[in-house]
Amino acid sequence: MNQENIFRALLGVGFLAVLAIALPHRLKSWASKEPLDRRQEGLFILATLRPIGLALWLGVFAYLINPAWMAWSSVPLPTWLRWMGMPVFALAIGLLAWTLRSLGTNLTDTVVTRREHTLVTHGPYRWIRHPFYDAMALVILAIALIAANWFVLVAGVVAFGLLAIRVTTEEAKLGERFGEEYRVYRERTGRFLPTLFLFVACLLLVSCGGPRRSEGEKLARARCATCHAFPEPQLLSKDAWRSGVLPQMTPRLGVSTSGSFNEATAIPT
Repeated sequence: MNQENIFRALLGVGFLAVLAIALPHRLKSWASKEPLDRRQEGLFILATLRPIGLALWLGVFAYLINPAWMAWSSVPLPTWLRWMGMPVFALAIGLLAWTLRSLGTNLTDTVVTRREHTLVTHGPYRWIRHPFYDAMALVILAIALIAANWFVLVAGVVAFGLLAIRVTTEEAKLGERFGEEYRVYRERTGRFLPTLFLFVACLLLVSCGGPRRSEGEKLARARCATCHAFPEPQLLSKDAWRSGVLPQMTPRLGVSTSGSFNEATAIPT
């Protein structure tokens, strides 16, 4: 068995696992025969989301049947990166199973709620409001990696973007249905990622985003600025700083000159 057939087989196993988890829940939700007004999604979403989703899954089926049919959109990914699709697939399957078990009979494929709808706040919904969309996004990412196919990835990104637009209407409907209870729930949870995760990510961006300064530069900025404008290090060569300026200024900067002179600390670079 060549490598492409191995990846195709693995993708097939993962896809069957997703079907085995999702299909019973879908069949159960359809069995209620409760009418759901999909026109509430808006004309733009109706005209774009499902056709793009159909094209996406047709591409996946085409690859599973014969990878050569999707060769026009293949990408020469490293083998190790394609293998990374398997743990992503496993994560997606776990999240999907947890989500659907928590959601129960509330599952719908549109923005309106059911007559007996309840506000689910346990399971993954304790932290994020739309874990089902996250699970499907991970499924598409895993498939795109394993199949090494840009069409699957692009179609998935577009579909997720449309879902993100539709979520605004979906949450408005939930707000109308559950009122203050949903408002409180929305304030303490993230839409697609946990609020704590977003907070930590922002802290990391802020802490890592600015330029890092050496201890010597911090000291120089603090002391030099007390009597004149801070001279940028690039104005003079390193030799000029070392042999001319710093020997005269180190006592005023509070840098000890006993022993060897620490260039790495005192000279900004």
